[in-house]
Amino acid sequence: MDLDLGPAEMIVVGASLGTLRWFDEELPAGSVVVVEEPDVISRRGIGELVGRLSVLARVVPAEYQTGFDADALLAREPDLAGARLVMPGLEYAVGAAARLAARLGLPGAGAEAADVFSDKHRMRLLAADAGLPNPAYELVGGPAEAVEFARRHGDRCVLKPTRRSGSLGVRLVADPAEIPAAWAATAAPEAPPEATDRGLPTQVLAEQVLDGREHSVELLVADGEVIFGNVTDKRVLPGPLPVETGHTVPSALPGAARRDLLDAAGRLCAAAGFRTGVLHSEWIVVDGVPHLVECAARLPGDMITALISIGYEFGFIDAYLRVLRGERPALPTRPTGAAAVEFLLADPGTVTGVEGLRPARRVPGVLEVQLDTAVGATVAPVTSSGRRSGHVLAWGVDPAEAERAARAAAAEIRVTVA
Repeated sequence: MDLDLGPAEMIVVGASLGTLRWFDEELPAGSVVVVEEPDVISRRGIGELVGRLSVLARVVPAEYQTGFDADALLAREPDLAGARLVMPGLEYAVGAAARLAARLGLPGAGAEAADVFSDKHRMRLLAADAGLPNPAYELVGGPAEAVEFARRHGDRCVLKPTRRSGSLGVRLVADPAEIPAAWAATAAPEAPPEATDRGLPTQVLAEQVLDGREHSVELLVADGEVIFGNVTDKRVLPGPLPVETGHTVPSALPGAARRDLLDAAGRLCAAAGFRTGVLHSEWIVVDGVPHLVECAARLPGDMITALISIGYEFGFIDAYLRVLRGERPALPTRPTGAAAVEFLLADPGTVTGVEGLRPARRVPGVLEVQLDTAVGATVAPVTSSGRRSGHVLAWGVDPAEAERAARAAAAEIRVTVA
């Protein structure tokens, strides 16, 4: 990445360790300042990354996940005023990054749009006002209300926290009798390691179950104008915990169906008044009509940025950073190939053996095989994206070839547990 950045000219609010390691290989030394919650810095050893990652100039402690005062931060840390771009590193940093960018006069999502896309209920209200198809939905205050909602909608519903990411706390309920036992996992979901110990306030949203294929749309937006769009095909676990198991870029959908998804995402972007950055929205297509699932005002996770970069042959994150700096980079209008990721899902237990890594790497088209567990490690049940055990990344001339390669390589890998 040939990005002209001087010392401490880029602020990342919220430390994504994977993103920071990637920046360490791509950005000038000392160009990045991380703003992070004090308790998260201590618990995750964020301060120790300075010196280990040459890209990091320093780590600034600041509370931002449950309220953020940009003026107070700048009064305490006046050197931050020299930044040339601000980006959120985590879902829980989207609002703070937007406010800090606005305070510094830099491009960003805009505080109102950032807040809407950080709250799943507010997002539903916005989509409804914009005439975009939503599932039926309702904020529910307890299990009894959720049971009543499910009974009105075919004895099924989705329960989800209004403020979490990575499928954390999301549960698909197939029988209202399951709701009392399932309630706590959604109403008080486990705290991810990047969340502050103060707790992230959340409510519970009950939604109608939609039956259809799931896709995501990634938009790169500059000053309210969509300058790049991609549609991703998604695969999720069947059953009550719909954790994502794989993605393919570009979508294999017919052109008209892709255009419908891009149009719906563009309308959502305009309705929110989103200004500059990336919008990553998720949709389920029912009878040919895209219905909104969720939307995040940040870079997508789950390797989607890598898939886009491979499929379209350009640096997606590089383009994103340039847009946040006020530039309009040259962007491709169509893909040149395809890419897919398949996630490894080990059974819960203690890992006793791993086989098949070498055959997996030999599958034609495979670019990367990463195992995130090891012999002796404990594998927890897959209740969120953070509980997966690795991934396989593959390339192909078209979506079908890329997906076949990723799945074939993943099938070679066997993680045995006791």
